[in-house]
Amino acid sequence: MIIITGGAGFIGSAMLCELNRNGEHNIMIVDDLGSTTTEKWRNLSGLQFADFISIEQLPGLLERNALQGISAIIHMGANSSTTETDADHLLQNNFGYSKKIASFCMAHQVRLLYASSAATYGDGSNGYSDDIRHINTLRPLNMYGYSKQLFDCWALKNGVLDYAAGLKFFNVYGPNEYHKGDMSSVVYKAFHQIQESGTVKLFQSHRPDYRDGEQLRDFVYVRDCTRIMAWLLLNPKATGLYNVGNGTARSFRDLVTATFSALAKEPNIEYVPMPETLQNKYQYYTCADITKLRSAGFNEPLTSLEEGTREYVQHYLAAPNPYFDLEKTH
Repeated sequence: MIIITGGAGFIGSAMLCELNRNGEHNIMIVDDLGSTTTEKWRNLSGLQFADFISIEQLPGLLERNALQGISAIIHMGANSSTTETDADHLLQNNFGYSKKIASFCMAHQVRLLYASSAATYGDGSNGYSDDIRHINTLRPLNMYGYSKQLFDCWALKNGVLDYAAGLKFFNVYGPNEYHKGDMSSVVYKAFHQIQESGTVKLFQSHRPDYRDGEQLRDFVYVRDCTRIMAWLLLNPKATGLYNVGNGTARSFRDLVTATFSALAKEPNIEYVPMPETLQNKYQYYTCADITKLRSAGFNEPLTSLEEGTREYVQHYLAAPNPYFDLEKTH
């Protein structure tokens, strides 16, 4: 059995779909669905799994060794809000909870994949290398990134990274992110702004070396993330920290232009001032160094920004059913 924490969330449910496509159905989903207004439950509709338990139940079940035949735990569950202000909540949810899962996996030799984050790299001044020798040089810009950094350091110190794979996700976009609100991707937000007003708003630049809309990110399609994770499950000798990105930095203007193009519309972009609360915490450049992943043996091609945006917009956002479904061919 494979356990996916955060299995009803964005990347978790996409991974469930990936496993289903690969013929795997003996999967336990661990999550909280929240209120019906978010409709997070729809991420699971049309996908197949064996059982569902709440986030609160899992630690006790693992402690009592009440779950038998676990082959892997894919730990995606976390508070992923980069603007979360409750530091104690982030410490408990993203650090403490992860330690319990990792301790179980170490004790029972269970393969562990867990979500770290590119937010651990902070402003990028110390680079974007996933080499564990650089881990203590990183300085996250927010508490979310720090909570992920704390666990990465704990995992390294306690030998977890000798058998597990920690995944530093960059800017992921794609189906099943609809419940994320302000934390949803720019593609998702741009699509709805275009539908509502025909115009997309982007932040102005507050640095002279970047023009408006030319702030750069490593945008990675969620299907690439799940293919990488599926490969890591099949290759347990691939351990340590891995960047999960496209390996290419593209501008927000490129992203929005691709969204307009997918809708067969001419770009119409308005640049608005960035809130003062974000200006000192804003990353102007991120790009995943995926050399380590390639060297480990993952050689599949990755989806271009234009191709991923086109698929997401045309086959999901603009479709009657925008969710992952095994019947979808794309």
